[in-house]
Amino acid sequence: MNNTQTSKYENHLDRITTNPEVLVGKPIIRGMRISVELILNLLSNGMSHKDILEEYPDLEKEDIIAVIQYADKVVKEKYLMGK
Repeated sequence: MNNTQTSKYENHLDRITTNPEVLVGKPIIRGMRISVELILNLLSNGMSHKDILEEYPDLEKEDIIAVIQYADKVVKEKYLMGK
């Protein structure tokens, strides 16, 4: 992936929010009661982006990208902290 492709998706992390009053403070998508954890679970169990968007019509393609970016960031931070 070149830098142009990477920068195309850089700003989607702002779609991931937390609110202690929504889902006990778990990371959620754009303030909705749809958690990052839920979307990652659906993806890891083989559900396609298209199927997720059909099942959750309030979501947008960029929300799924944001979820993956968020997971990537968390894993990288944990990896760096463990070294």
